[in-house]
Amino acid sequence: MGLFGKSNERSPKDMVNDWTHKLRKEGYVIERQIKAIQREEEKTKRMIKDSAKKGEKSSCKILAKEIVKSRKVVNRLYTSKAQLNSVQMGMKNQLATLRIAGALQQSSEVMKSMQSLVKVPEITATMREMSKEMMKAGIIEEMLEDTMESLDDQDDLEEEAEEEVDKVLFDITAGELGKAPVPVDDSLPVVEGASALPQEEDDGDMEDMKARLEALRS
Repeated sequence: MGLFGKSNERSPKDMVNDWTHKLRKEGYVIERQIKAIQREEEKTKRMIKDSAKKGEKSSCKILAKEIVKSRKVVNRLYTSKAQLNSVQMGMKNQLATLRIAGALQQSSEVMKSMQSLVKVPEITATMREMSKEMMKAGIIEEMLEDTMESLDDQDDLEEEAEEEVDKVLFDITAGELGKAPVPVDDSLPVVEGASALPQEEDDGDMEDMKARLEALRS
């Protein structure tokens, strides 16, 4: 296809192996980031407990908001880790395709994951560079950036913040502060007017039917 016509360029196999190595490396970066945030959360929990004992409710609420924010970041990082794994799997498929067809092929799965990964602040530089290389290699098409996503995330945080903060405070202070989560009712809905009468009516209908059958047989 003329993608690798120059002799000084890396071979498709070398490029895929290089991308796979970088993806694993960035995965370790994300794992370290998650662990660092979780360590800070444990410190913040202790600070909330200390502040609660002193009756400093406003301080507790501020600290609880920080925990809510950090948990959202951790969830985002876990999602990014899964997307990195998805791209790594895509690279294995590319190597298999290369052995059979002799060339790399376009992948919608890799394209979708890379569109998300280039927006992850912790790994954005590497992902942008890699996406450019993948575009040149024909694996993905040119990507359009969605700059509104971060703003939407902030709006969602503001809408859910109070409820999440109350849950965090309730859990950490053993119910001294905050509000308990609303219990989920798993019971089946009761049909209005429902009772044992329908069953009794069914039994009566069966008896009438049996009597009619007996009359027909006689």
